[in-house]
Amino acid sequence: MIPIAKVRVGDVVRLKKPHACGANEWEVEKLGMDVGLVCAGCGRKVRLVRIEFDRRFRGIVGGGEES
Repeated sequence: MIPIAKVRVGDVVRLKKPHACGANEWEVEKLGMDVGLVCAGCGRKVRLVRIEFDRRFRGIVGGGEES
């Protein structure tokens, strides 16, 4: 079973593989059934189904909004 990553909107996260532009960091833009991400290198926006995001998640690089 894959654990659910505890991330918030605005967090900068690292995923398993780098993006095609070479950047390995993404900013979380949306949370829900899918996760909206913005590449820190080129600004490309992508969405991953939550289970796929949790499988690729490797850690939080920077903080986001305070709750």
